[in-house]
Amino acid sequence: MEASEYRFMAEHQDRHWWFVGRRAVLAALLNGLNLPADARILEIGCGPGGNLPLLGRYGRVTALEMDAYARAFAHDKTGVDVRDGRLPDALPFAGERFDLVCLFDVLEHVADDRAALAAIGGLLAPGGRLLLTVPAHQWLWSVHDEHLHHQRRYSHSGLRRVLAEGGFAVERLSFFNALLFAPAVAARLLDRWRGNTTASGSALPGAAVNGVLGRLFAAEAPWLRRWNLPFGLSLLALARPAR
Repeated sequence: MEASEYRFMAEHQDRHWWFVGRRAVLAALLNGLNLPADARILEIGCGPGGNLPLLGRYGRVTALEMDAYARAFAHDKTGVDVRDGRLPDALPFAGERFDLVCLFDVLEHVADDRAALAAIGGLLAPGGRLLLTVPAHQWLWSVHDEHLHHQRRYSHSGLRRVLAEGGFAVERLSFFNALLFAPAVAARLLDRWRGNTTASGSALPGAAVNGVLGRLFAAEAPWLRRWNLPFGLSLLALARPAR
């Protein structure tokens, strides 16, 4: 990603509606995983560390981040061991195994997503699982994806396929961020019509709007604890190695 994006995340990850809403969804999923006591958890691509306190509720957390600024910020913010590395071939975890590997809006940045998933499979302990999120729908591609250096967005079937090709069996696959789907699609189409070079809605909105958007996003969390959603701006998956 652009250096400016890491700095935006560091400044706003604790209050921006998108980060707040996604963490509510992730918490609902994590609550249902029945992880072992003192689980070993790895977040790959932790950025400036906004998810690390959440993950720390469920076990002993280690993280990986390729950007030096974000890595230092995450460590200073949380005290978590945040290591330098990248997918798929620079993972500094020789001999270590994890009960849960988390990949939150990271896979879309990796050129070889199948190789990345295969490498992650090698990090999992027996019974370990992968929890990931990615942006959905290639037809929603925008200047925001380009600014974030995305390689792709995923379809439901496409994510299932790449997980299988990377050596995983899918336990759970669902869309999320559904309540804001229609206004987001309208904003993307308007951006294209206007030829905007900056995506609408990428900045931090005013406090009132930010609060409403965060509550709408987070409102999906209780539903996603039990059921899947048929549409949305993002996809989530829970998977085990298929072996």
